[in-house]
Amino acid sequence: MLKIDLYTDVSCPWCILGMYRLDKVLAERFSELKVDIEHHPVLLMPDAPAAGVHIPDMLRSRYGVTDPRQAFARPEMEARASGLGLDLSRQPWAYPTQPAHALISAARERGTQHKLAVAISNAYFLEAKNTSDPDILAEIGAANGFDRDEARAIALNQIEHHRVEQESAEASRKGVRSVPHFIFDDRLAINGGRSEDEIERAIRQGLEGKP
Repeated sequence: MLKIDLYTDVSCPWCILGMYRLDKVLAERFSELKVDIEHHPVLLMPDAPAAGVHIPDMLRSRYGVTDPRQAFARPEMEARASGLGLDLSRQPWAYPTQPAHALISAARERGTQHKLAVAISNAYFLEAKNTSDPDILAEIGAANGFDRDEARAIALNQIEHHRVEQESAEASRKGVRSVPHFIFDDRLAINGGRSEDEIERAIRQGLEGKP
């Protein structure tokens, strides 16, 4: 069994690609390996308003990017190289991610956490859904081990949102500076837009010394 801790944010394009590549590498190169993937929240825009932040406007005001396609080009190219059809212009809004992270955290004890995290990211990026909407999260949760009303209640729970914020702050104190951030076997960390080969090497290093 290999433990993999995965720090991501729902609205991070490199994170959906990192999860996709991790799953692809595990399926294609380590098909017999048992893994325990635990998700941890990182909030890239902790103060995003409920109505969302318009990404093209944010890129212009924060980074001086007048054509969003410039910012989208590299992650989209990298995604295509791995077989993921990622069109970042499809989702022009960044929503608060505390509700999604709260549901992802609650899924840990149900054994559906990784599947749920992938489903939420896919809904956000590939289907352009508002994944801060409790009704949308309830729908996704109902397909991943939750009762619909229960999932909706978790997504709305402000106490859980606060706990997510505390965990994100703790991740920062531990040195998580960019996402996705992977830790293999509690000792080997890599982060950012890593290739499939780099992820494979990290897994093999994480397995060194294991029976």
